Amino acid sequence: MTDATHGDPHGSDRSLAAALHDLVTAIEPITGYRRVALRAALGQILAEPLSTPVSVPAHDNSAVDGYALRHADAGHVRLGIVGTAAAGHPYPGEIGPGECVRIMTGAVVPPDADAVVMQERVTIDGDVITPTQWPAAGNNIRRAGEDLQAGDRILDPGRRLTAADLGVIASTGRAELEVRRPLRVAFFSTGDELRGVGEPLGPGDIYDSNRYSLYGMLTNLGVEVLDLGVVKDEPDTLAGALAQAAHEADAIVTSGGVSVGDTDHLPTLLERHGELRFRSIAMKPGRPVTVGRFGTAWYFGLPGNPVSVMTTFTQVATPALRRLAGEAPRPARRLSVTTRSALGKKPGRQDFQRGRLVEGADGTLEVVSAGHQGSGVLRSMSEADCFIVLPVERGDVEAGEIVEVEPFTAPLVV
Repeated sequence: MTDATHGDPHGSDRSLAAALHDLVTAIEPITGYRRVALRAALGQILAEPLSTPVSVPAHDNSAVDGYALRHADAGHVRLGIVGTAAAGHPYPGEIGPGECVRIMTGAVVPPDADAVVMQERVTIDGDVITPTQWPAAGNNIRRAGEDLQAGDRILDPGRRLTAADLGVIASTGRAELEVRRPLRVAFFSTGDELRGVGEPLGPGDIYDSNRYSLYGMLTNLGVEVLDLGVVKDEPDTLAGALAQAAHEADAIVTSGGVSVGDTDHLPTLLERHGELRFRSIAMKPGRPVTVGRFGTAWYFGLPGNPVSVMTTFTQVATPALRRLAGEAPRPARRLSVTTRSALGKKPGRQDFQRGRLVEGADGTLEVVSAGHQGSGVLRSMSEADCFIVLPVERGDVEAGEIVEVEPFTAPLVV
């Protein structure tokens, strides 16, 4: 079925921005939550607001190894050492005029002390010290609540939790969290010519690389993956695979079979059994992209060329899947840099060329082309570390011009 609110799926190419706006507006995040131990929350999407019940740190403590003293004693040449404070072992007494306490990093600062002198800034004679450089009031003291005040909001729902987040949460004493259940994504390749790695190739056969790229990108998104293998270019077989995927997963990602050839059956199947929102985007590589729903599952039909698969997954499927998983919006990070390479470009489509970031003579970042930009040259993705993003209306680019780049992202859990 076709809904007039999202335009004619057979009409002219949609802009990438319009396609993404349509998707983000239409997609409702999956439901379902679970409570997990803190370590198990790494890479999961937070489902509750987190505030801290305690201040961090809980008390004034020393930032260095040295001597806790009263700044009011700055006129005294010599101070007597009356005790020791170590982390977990506070000094129990008081500090009087002309006195100090030997203190270790992290130890509670005695209530009468208001500065810590580093041990490198004193001379020692038995149980007496002589500061060679007096600290200012407050020097070398980490104040209670300097990191977090009791009641502070730490993290909001929708955040995919990183290693640093786990440390912050642990500092507040929290042992368990509520997170969203993982998004489940089924994926498969289409094509009679595809063979699995390790199989012999016959005439006209090629190895299926797309499922391995998709597996890696889906895994980096933190979703649960269901690999349905290679599906033949037969309508009934494809319909069966889509039905199975929709039954077992929240979303479906396929590669191949979405263009306008005689064996490109997937857009027709989506129209017949689901909802077709659009089937082409004004971008290069990756113009033929079929997006809609099959049953209750969102469907992303990506082109068959390997670079087109990775580009459209990054630019179209990734933000949509993050929204579906309940992750807070996170715009792609883009930088303006100088290109060392001349770049060929025809106006009419937004271009995502592969590039490598390098350091210029003055230390600033520049970009060079990663070589042949054909949509079947997967090596260019392996050798690149960014997309060079060229606007729809842009033509050829000369070396030395400013361009926008989008660095490839690392796995989310680091």
